[in-house]
Amino acid sequence: MQNFFFDGHSGFRYLILLLGVATVLYALFGAITKRPYDKPMRALSSGLAGAMHLQILLGFALLFSGRFSPAIAIHFLTMLLAATSAQIPVSVMRRRPAEEKSYLPHAVWAVLALALVAAGLVAIGRPIVGSG
Repeated sequence: MQNFFFDGHSGFRYLILLLGVATVLYALFGAITKRPYDKPMRALSSGLAGAMHLQILLGFALLFSGRFSPAIAIHFLTMLLAATSAQIPVSVMRRRPAEEKSYLPHAVWAVLALALVAAGLVAIGRPIVGSG
């Protein structure tokens, strides 16, 4: 069962990286072209945040299956911060009136989330892309 959680947790990072890059690119595109805020931005950003939350649940399952090392504590902290960073623009934009919603916060917070994901992977000696 431990390998199932490990493989799932390890492989799911590619979906998170894909959603993160797509969120950043779409947010930058929207900000540069000055488009009105739209549903695809909200969907990408919500998808990134949701995927990161699911990744944390998979990480908990992995921890409870008996896989632990001291580096995991740093990994866990950076991933919690990354998930929080991904959630912030989703929560803030949901509460803003339509005329005040913008793309740039999504780009900034998604870049921060991706940087924290990279730091968390490096903390446990895993490559950002690839197996190792």
